[in-house]
Amino acid sequence: MRLASRALWAAAGVAWRESFPLGGRDVARWFPGHMAKGLKKMQSSLKLVDCIIEVHDARISFIGGRNPLFQETLGLKPHVLVLNKMDLADLKEQQKIIQHLEGEGLKHVVFTSCVRDENVKQIIPMVTGLVGSSRRYHRGESLEFCAMVVGIPNVGKSSLINALRRQHLRKGKATRVGGEPGITRAVMSKIQVCERPPLFLLDTPGVLAPRIGSVEMGLKLALCGTVLDHLVGEETLADYLLYTLNRHQLFGYVQHYGLGGACDDITSVLKQVAVRLGKTQKVKVLTGTGDVNVIQPNYPAAARDFLRTFRSGLLGPVMLDRGVLQSPLVAEP
Repeated sequence: MRLASRALWAAAGVAWRESFPLGGRDVARWFPGHMAKGLKKMQSSLKLVDCIIEVHDARISFIGGRNPLFQETLGLKPHVLVLNKMDLADLKEQQKIIQHLEGEGLKHVVFTSCVRDENVKQIIPMVTGLVGSSRRYHRGESLEFCAMVVGIPNVGKSSLINALRRQHLRKGKATRVGGEPGITRAVMSKIQVCERPPLFLLDTPGVLAPRIGSVEMGLKLALCGTVLDHLVGEETLADYLLYTLNRHQLFGYVQHYGLGGACDDITSVLKQVAVRLGKTQKVKVLTGTGDVNVIQPNYPAAARDFLRTFRSGLLGPVMLDRGVLQSPLVAEP
């Protein structure tokens, strides 16, 4: 299928470049002050931890979506990559994903779903094994382990901490979670998640890379909810979502919304969604005979529903980085 709504997509590229710093402009908006401060606080807290647990969205598994600053600034410590939200990801090629990540230097990878507590129990044995086989430097005499949980916004860092507490301590929430980025704003005090061995975690704010390598990578990140929708535009994101679903031949949206068939025109799709959900609005139109009330689809409301339905998994699992798997990994010289 051709690209959904070519004109809107072209405009989206311009809007995205104006809103997000692919070349260095407008960095403050993409990389706000609390993120820069959070990264500095993480660096200063390194002496308190034995291991880094990086949490990321399994739908965008590779380095383009993760923050390279974590590896650059926190890379001295043992590192575990937790690919969360596996219940929303198409993992038919999971072994290829693992092999590709190994090519990026990541050998300790766990796929999890904190909603279902799936594979969460694998994390603590992996962390303690890594710490036990590594030099702990000035923490060598400490009987307790401490790991720092890092990641970009809204990938499930706090959800992971709460899931570990449920699994190992039978206790409830210790950190606040939410469906939008920016819930955790500061590095917190230590949170215990296990007694044997004694393991504590530091929750940290989500930190995006200050620059994103491409417009499409930025749209993938936004589609997964790592930035607030209004910064990109809900209809722009809905357009990219429609393009992505069609490109991957994932037509669950057709059945979910009762459409007549697959479509690559976002305006047409949102109009049908709005009418089906009753999301319409009265608009006054000035005519030669006076004002006339016209019922029009509420396109922003329909776009929000389309995005929410995708993010909740109702349109089926997806691997947004599928194209990366089809490209050979180029080793750095």
